[in-house]
Amino acid sequence: MADHLELRALVDEVSVLADKKDFVTQVQLFTEDAVTEITTNGETLMQLAGREAMAQAFENFNKSFTAAFHLNGQHVVSVNVNLASGTLYCFVSLISLEDGHKVKSTIGAVYEDEYMKINGKWLISARRGNFIWQDKTILS
Repeated sequence: MADHLELRALVDEVSVLADKKDFVTQVQLFTEDAVTEITTNGETLMQLAGREAMAQAFENFNKSFTAAFHLNGQHVVSVNVNLASGTLYCFVSLISLEDGHKVKSTIGAVYEDEYMKINGKWLISARRGNFIWQDKTILS
């Protein structure tokens, strides 16, 4: 049960750091050679390997957003000693300015993660995100 709690804290911290746009700290929660991939409608939007590439890409992707908010839902994990896998459901809200209006993009995402316990600490070794749906709304 302790591993399950630590893994939940890990994915929550990744989301909090994304919202704070602290990508340098965020990628430290991934293994050095971690891979991440984001797809939507069967198309790959982003495919990265390694902390440096992830930090740069995350920063570039988020430049156009004035605010981000991740709300993590179900997190189902399977632990096998120092390896684990998990599925995380997440609502992502991104606020941007378009033609002088604030626009909120809400995304329903499912992350399929692989984790490794290194020196007693859980890290993400692979994250495959599938953006299932997206809704855009102009805010008042």
